[in-house]
Amino acid sequence: MPSEKVLEIINSVKSEGRKVLTFYEAMRLAAEYGLPVPRVFLAKNPDEAVEYAKQAGFPVVLKIVSPDITHKSDIGGVVVGLNSEEEVRKSFTEIMERVKVKAPSARVHGICVHHMAPYGREVIIGGIVDETFGPVIMFGLGGIFVEILRDVTFRLAPLTREEAWEMIESIKGAPILKGYRGEPPADLDALVDTMVKASQMLSDLADYVHQLDLNPVFVYEKGRGVKIVDVRVVLK
Repeated sequence: MPSEKVLEIINSVKSEGRKVLTFYEAMRLAAEYGLPVPRVFLAKNPDEAVEYAKQAGFPVVLKIVSPDITHKSDIGGVVVGLNSEEEVRKSFTEIMERVKVKAPSARVHGICVHHMAPYGREVIIGGIVDETFGPVIMFGLGGIFVEILRDVTFRLAPLTREEAWEMIESIKGAPILKGYRGEPPADLDALVDTMVKASQMLSDLADYVHQLDLNPVFVYEKGRGVKIVDVRVVLK
């Protein structure tokens, strides 16, 4: 059963007549399920952005939060790799100015501040709630592997740990995660844990959610865990 906080986030979105959660809302929803997302803060002014950046830990990312802006990067609504209070303050102001020019009618909730995750081996975890089969979870390597090679696999949700392991083993790119040509193995235990939690989230929210995308997901060396960089949730 979804928690009260989860339902509060979903009902807030529905009350506005929206189907797509903002980045900030989706990350908070994922955090409620224990998924490894960075802690996110919603800043309304440059001073808040600086304070939240110090709490998040440099380097940080700033992202515009608006239900009316789907492609944030296209209008200059995302700035990454900020390493100082001065850079955060300047970037906050510049993002707001660009949005006013390029999307003047957009409703702006603020700017999301979060720690910038280091790059790792990239995977994608997604899912839909199918009318016939119910919640279905998808897994594959990210980047070119999912865009061009379509190296993905599907299972019904929720997953057991054994099923999550089977999904990893079944893709052609599995050797990349296990360690290939001298590369250390990725933290597959942490990846399995993330897949199981994502599948549980999709299963729990099957009455509300149509689509879930965790992409990209960075998997680090064994013992160093997983970090989800972006979350997209579409309601029914």
